[in-house]
Amino acid sequence: MKVRSWLNTCSTSICATTTHDSTIPFPKNPSHSPEHLVSDSSSDNRGSATSSSASSNDTSYSSLHSNLSLLTLPSVPSLQKLFPETLGFSVSHISVTSIKPRPKQPITCVAVQGNLLYAASVNEINVYDRETSTLLDVYNSQDSSSGSVKSVTFCNEKIFTAHQDCKIRVWQMTMNKKHKFLIALPTFNDRLRRFILPKNYVYVRRHVKRLWIEHTDAVTGLAVNKGLIYSVSWDKTLKIWRASDVRCLQSIKAHDDAINAVTASADGTVYTGSADRRIRVWAKSSGEKCYALVATLEKHKSAVNALALNYDGSVLFSGACDRSILVWEREDSANYMAVTGALRGHGKAILSLINVFDLLMSGSADRTVRIWQRGVEGKYCCLAVLEGHQKPVKTLTAVKEDGNSDVVSVISGSLDGEIRTWKMSVSRTSSPSSTTDVPEWNL
Repeated sequence: MKVRSWLNTCSTSICATTTHDSTIPFPKNPSHSPEHLVSDSSSDNRGSATSSSASSNDTSYSSLHSNLSLLTLPSVPSLQKLFPETLGFSVSHISVTSIKPRPKQPITCVAVQGNLLYAASVNEINVYDRETSTLLDVYNSQDSSSGSVKSVTFCNEKIFTAHQDCKIRVWQMTMNKKHKFLIALPTFNDRLRRFILPKNYVYVRRHVKRLWIEHTDAVTGLAVNKGLIYSVSWDKTLKIWRASDVRCLQSIKAHDDAINAVTASADGTVYTGSADRRIRVWAKSSGEKCYALVATLEKHKSAVNALALNYDGSVLFSGACDRSILVWEREDSANYMAVTGALRGHGKAILSLINVFDLLMSGSADRTVRIWQRGVEGKYCCLAVLEGHQKPVKTLTAVKEDGNSDVVSVISGSLDGEIRTWKMSVSRTSSPSSTTDVPEWNL
């Protein structure tokens, strides 16, 4: 069935509990170097900044201090153990801009390339100037049969988009900032060279065969690394494409249910998250050309919707319908990756994650965006809760602005049809904040 609501995977919040954590071997690597002062406390989940429309410190703390997801994963310790008065940095709000594409449709994907913001509104892809919010181009608007755009990524000066109709489309921007369609994957030539041999066909359901290079359900995610493009789909497969000639190199039956997310580290390790509640890790052994399963990470109790890696690939974040963000870390002493704890506070399913340097942003069906910062000893602080969307936050991207290293732009897209850009400044303070210094953001 090609039309499937993402809400279906989130309808069941209580599933069978897994009983173990799989581990994955990694080459030893220098451990993390904390960049901000954070102190530890017993079990407090408070942060240093508040959501919008906060009227007092009490209401601001209630936004940040929440254990709503605690009961879903009681065996996983909380990594939020910070008091605002012990923080060695401050957060201030700069500005918020809002874009509402017309006609008003759910925003399914946002992505940034340089000074351009790409925002998919169902099948249309809108391109804006990030600084002025000026609409520069709208493309794929005539092809309503392509269905929703699930993902946008960039490689070799081309734009790759993943679609509900099982295809990946390739575009190129012209000199006048218009977008020209190049080709759809798999390409005609790739099909032609494979269609004769029976071994190139696989069963997709009873009595129905397709070429193994084809996705047979919505393509839900794309990731890029070193000239390779990784695509995942509700058809349960992970496919690897070579960007130079856009040929499919490998297809893997990766999960037992729909795959919702994919991310890749700089060393080529690929992570996939699925509605089967598992995260699977894929890598190429030394001297091998094909990817193989390295490990299965099991701890979530419902569908995994989002994945993100930190800057050096040593920490993996996963968000699921169980409302928790799990943190998986590479432990050099033991040479493996395992879950170290959870970030809690969202009241509904985690739908999107993005990491920029030491900041993690999470978007949720509870209509909020949370900003997290890592401190010493692997502890985290929820710096802020960004409110304003009227429906679930489906997609996120973030950029650290070149002109000011302290300024981060967080861009959120929601099913309410609105794109919001939140500019915030994170900076060190000369002394820790007091409990009365919690800023109130009226966004």
